[in-house]
Amino acid sequence: MLMKASMLAVLFSGISFTNAQENSMRAYLAPEKYSRGIFEDPKVDAPEYDGVKVSVGGDFALQFQGLKHSTEGTLPAGVTLIPLGKDVNLPEANLDLNAYLSTGVKMHLRTYLSARHHNEAWVKGGYIQIDNLDFISKGFMSNIMKYARVRVGMDDLNYGDAHFRRSDGAYTINNPFVENNIMDSFTTQPYAEFYGFYQNFIGMVGASNGKMNQTVVNTATSNINPSIYAKIGFDKQIDSDLRLRLTGSVIKTSGLTTNGQLFGDDRTGSRYYYVLLTSADQAASAAKNSSFGTDNPSTGRFNPGFKDMTAFQINPFIKYRGFEFFGTIERASGNKVLTVAGVPTKRDSDGAYNQFAGDLLYRFGSKEQFYIGGKYNTVSGKDFDAMPTRKVDRWNIDAGWFLTKNILAKAEYVNQKYDNSLGWGTYTASTNTWNPNTALYGGNFKGFMLEATIGF
Repeated sequence: MLMKASMLAVLFSGISFTNAQENSMRAYLAPEKYSRGIFEDPKVDAPEYDGVKVSVGGDFALQFQGLKHSTEGTLPAGVTLIPLGKDVNLPEANLDLNAYLSTGVKMHLRTYLSARHHNEAWVKGGYIQIDNLDFISKGFMSNIMKYARVRVGMDDLNYGDAHFRRSDGAYTINNPFVENNIMDSFTTQPYAEFYGFYQNFIGMVGASNGKMNQTVVNTATSNINPSIYAKIGFDKQIDSDLRLRLTGSVIKTSGLTTNGQLFGDDRTGSRYYYVLLTSADQAASAAKNSSFGTDNPSTGRFNPGFKDMTAFQINPFIKYRGFEFFGTIERASGNKVLTVAGVPTKRDSDGAYNQFAGDLLYRFGSKEQFYIGGKYNTVSGKDFDAMPTRKVDRWNIDAGWFLTKNILAKAEYVNQKYDNSLGWGTYTASTNTWNPNTALYGGNFKGFMLEATIGF
């Protein structure tokens, strides 16, 4: 087997990436590391195959956090918010392996080496992507494959476009902001996806078994219930100044025991450490003899946790010269299942949450190496009919500097506020009342974040 390090990769012609800075084997294997504005891998002519080539890449990210938090909730006696100082968060690292296995066939594998949720090395997953069937025979179904793609793996599902701009562990060089959406659509599951590309249009259908942790054993709490999802979109560079992209995605999950973590399967954790956690949360971690950070990895995010769920996401992307807009319109509805005597049981009514997010950037400099921008993100809804509607809002102001195409420094001011809905409190069935006795009731955190990241 012929193996070549990426730094010795053979250059080839015939590939065009938006704003690409090099046309190399490495850029073909990992285009998102070499060009901003990449969503799905571009459908391009495959390079000639003359033996297996392997590219080793990585990501590193480090934040300095200066946040403070407060709450209007009535916390139990003796319970207080965790005191927050200003300091460095856990340094994060990823390891990427990308391999060219045959003409138009490539493999990707990502391992989290260090992350908030899993401090130890942890395989995220990967996939094989097939754009050409020459490995069967030269030119086999070439008239179809010039428009088609198959991707199979155990990795994040291609639902929506927001997951292309999110931070994935230490991979954060294509996220202009420090954190992801409040309702962060990301899950790693085994899947098969089938793509069609025609001119400026893209279509995709996919299926998954709905599980992040795999088992062949069927029980009352672990059945196999597949998810079906799809995407359709339009993406065109209108002229040298203007690019337009608009996509719509939908996912339908089924069953009461799987598919409930579309917004809660991130195994790395949020960037806003320990916000709105209390001394009771810390004591619970200590009682389990576990890490406080790994027990509470998603602070600042929200997971509706629906089963039998239908969700859709619409994403416009507009770039005009240095100005760039990206938006998310999303709705998730389903059943917040109860567990009765160890058996998952449907509630009497379904619930729904709506999410809206929009960010506007201005990129400037001779290579657009600098940017400033802002983002607004809001989520509102309820778990079921009898629950009060609740809402959380976040706005960010960010600035960034690409020291090189692989090194980015960011500065951010963030303010996130939970409303005074009793839906953020707890429910007492005996009195049929909601109590504002949690830190999220009227909770708020704000302050500055600094992040440095390297991706190659």
